[in-house]
Parts: sequence; structure tokens; C-alpha cells
Amino acid sequence: MQITFHGAARTVTGSQHLVEVNGIKILLDCGLFQGSRNETFTRNKELPFDASEIDVMVLSHAHIDHCGNIPNLVKSGFRGDIVCTYATRDLCAIMLRDSAKIQEYDVEYLNRKRRKRGEEMLEPIYSQEDALESMKYFLGIAYERERKIAPGVWLTFYDAGHILGSAIVVLDIEDESGKKAKRLVFSGDVGRPNRPILRDPTIIDNTDILIIESTYGNRDHKHDAISDAELRDAINSTASRNGKLIVPAFAVGRTQELVYRIHRLIEAQEIPNHIPIYVDSPLAINATDVYRLHPEGYDEELFQFMLNVRGNDPFGFDRMTYTRSVEQSKSLNFIDGSAVIISASGMAESGRILHHLKNNIEDPRNTILIVGWTAYHTLGRRIADRHPEVKIFGEPYKLRAQVKTINGFSAHADRSELLDWISGFNKPPQQTYIVHGDEEVSLDFAETLRKRNLPDVHVPHLHQSFKA
Repeated sequence: MQITFHGAARTVTGSQHLVEVNGIKILLDCGLFQGSRNETFTRNKELPFDASEIDVMVLSHAHIDHCGNIPNLVKSGFRGDIVCTYATRDLCAIMLRDSAKIQEYDVEYLNRKRRKRGEEMLEPIYSQEDALESMKYFLGIAYERERKIAPGVWLTFYDAGHILGSAIVVLDIEDESGKKAKRLVFSGDVGRPNRPILRDPTIIDNTDILIIESTYGNRDHKHDAISDAELRDAINSTASRNGKLIVPAFAVGRTQELVYRIHRLIEAQEIPNHIPIYVDSPLAINATDVYRLHPEGYDEELFQFMLNVRGNDPFGFDRMTYTRSVEQSKSLNFIDGSAVIISASGMAESGRILHHLKNNIEDPRNTILIVGWTAYHTLGRRIADRHPEVKIFGEPYKLRAQVKTINGFSAHADRSELLDWISGFNKPPQQTYIVHGDEEVSLDFAETLRKRNLPDVHVPHLHQSFKA
């Protein structure tokens, strides 16, 4: 067996891992790389393998850094099954079209400038039609239902507790070359125990080969109650200045969790119930509808909350407004008084959040609340790092608004939680590969695992291959 790491190697984005065994090629995830514009475009457009030679793809979950390059994979010749959970398939149906729409918009913007300079026109990595075409190849299966996906290879998904539909991938393999059975576990993105909405990550009892994420592999998150208090204080302090709280948030997972947490704060009378709350993102609204369709993914806490609140809808309440149309979105610019505006994208690189930042970033009464990881070279990272001036739509703006960061809302397990999850194995994996983390974080986590007597721990470089 050979494993090649074509993405999320010493970085957090672009998850792509190629497993070759028994003469077949299995691709684990096919995510978009996110970073500086020039590097991103070329790296995503040019796949590092022949797509037509991939026999089957296994998708851990619907975040764009894991699924976002699937339409390009199909466009480039892939014709196998894309196996995922049912909820992941439903989320991808909206996520991939939105990704294509953003690319088309960005290329149109760039081409206007290139046309004036007499430069060659660009094309998006894929179109909305390509995104729709790729959905033909999706195959949904339930958690904990073993399925044969290739000769000598059986797949089982277990709940990863990261976002709705997220899965830990378990491949049980009869390796013909080695004449013995092996188990490969790909963690995908591991969620956190005791979190709202979703169930805890499933503990896997054994594996021979482990591919594990390390986003927060060198630090621990704050306690959940502290994060709730920080959210409460950010809302209340901004309201006391008659300002607006602007929250860049991922449309899938983070937005739904924020809405639910704010709902709980209102029910507990910890924030004023007269402050209007807006979710201004068609993608987030569509994703929330998918969340409503899959209660099988909810944890017991959410079920109890639904039983005890009016309307039984954790994602809807009296002061909550979902704004879908452009006209509704523009009207938020003229709100007189305090408000909370949650909008995509989480890294503030595209979408309606850019308009809200442009209109509010220079007012010191307002607060920009960063509630998730932001990649280097993104607007979200520059705001989180409090650069005194940032560019939005190519124009400079002074950062005069307050900036608050809440790291405890992360849907990724922290260092201690990852170690607890690994401790569930009845014996250490024979080989461990650490992915999906900034380089220094992955290296630090690797050293931690070596000190815990894991025998063969690697932090792969991009496109590096290993025999397993």
C-alpha cells in the first residue's frame, strides 16, 4: 500500500490524500487550497494526479477545504463513486454551487482589469454547471454501515462530531501485496466532545495506520462556558455603544452553532431580547435548512432544548431574521441602533460579509468578532491580527472598529481532545501521519505523540509518498 499526501500537508487547507492498494486508487477528500490568490488559483486548477485514474473517492465532510475541488476532479475525468454520508451529500449540493458562483464572480472581476491591460482572460476552475454535474457521482451511506467500495476494501463511516454529516473514515483492507489485513483510519476533522448540536466524536478501538488532523494540536481551547460568556459580553458591550456586532462565520457549522448559542442566551435573559439578529448569507440559510432535515445528527442536549422552547426550532426565534435577497442585505446598512450581523465567509474572503465590513469597519462603536480559524493572507487574518489598515474590494479602510476573537467556538478538537481520542485505540497505530495543521503545529503534535510512544510518526511534505 502507498499513501501520497497531495494536500493539507504542513498546512490546514486543501485536504487530498491518495491511497493506492490492490491496483486501485482511492482518493480521501478533494478540497480546495485556500491562501494567496495567485498560488490558490494555479494549485487548485492543476490536479497533482490523473483524475481519470482515480477509482473511488471517499469524502469526510462538506467543508470546502475538504470537498471544494470535486467539480474540478469530475471535470478532469473522474468517473467513480464519491462516497459520503447522506447529510454531507446534501450540504455539498449547495456548497459546491456556491463555490462555483464565487469563482465565476472573482474571475469576472479580475478579467475586467486584465482586459484593460490587454492580458489573457482567465476562466474559473469550474462552473456552476460543473458543480451540478459532479453531484451525479455522489453516493450516500449511513454511519456504521460497512460497504465494499473496491476489491479487498471495505469502508465504514463513524460520526466525527465536527459538522453535520462529518465522518471518521475507516478502511478495512485485505492488502494483496502483503497478504494480510490492515486497517486505515482517516480522522477527517475531529470534533469536540460535549459541544452543542452534534454528538461527540466516535472512539475507534483499533487501527494499523492513522491519518490524523492537527489544526489545534499544540494548544487547548477555553472551556465552553467561557466562550458563551465572551459571546455574551461582546454582544452586550457593543450594544452599550449602540454599535453593530459583525461576525464573519462559516456558513456550515459555525453559523448554526452561533445562532443556537445566541438563542440560549436570549432564553436565559443574558442578552437584551430587543437586539435584532441577522444571518445574511444565502448559503448559510440553505445550510441551516439542511441541518433541520437531519435531526439524526443531533445530540441529546439539543433534543432537550427543542422540547423546552417555543416553536421547537433551535435555529429560529423572535429576534432572528434570515436575509436572502440582495435588497434585504443592503437594507442592513441603514439599521439605526445595535444589531448582530452574521455573514459568510468565515475568513472574510468573499460573500456579503465584505460589504458589511466595508460599511462598519471604520466606526469605533462597532465590533468585528472573529470566531474561527483564519488562513494566512486572508482578510479575516489581517483583521484578527489588528492591522491598522486593510483592503476591501481593493480599497483601503482604517480598522477603527473593536476586534474580538473567540477561539473556543472551534469545531476542531484541541490538543488534549485529540490525545484523548487517540487514547481510545487499544494499541498504538503502527504508522501515524499528521496532516491538516500549520507546519509548526503539526511538528509539535508529532513530537507529543512520539513522547507517548507512538512508534512511527510522520509529518508529510506536500506530494510525499509512504509505503504502508
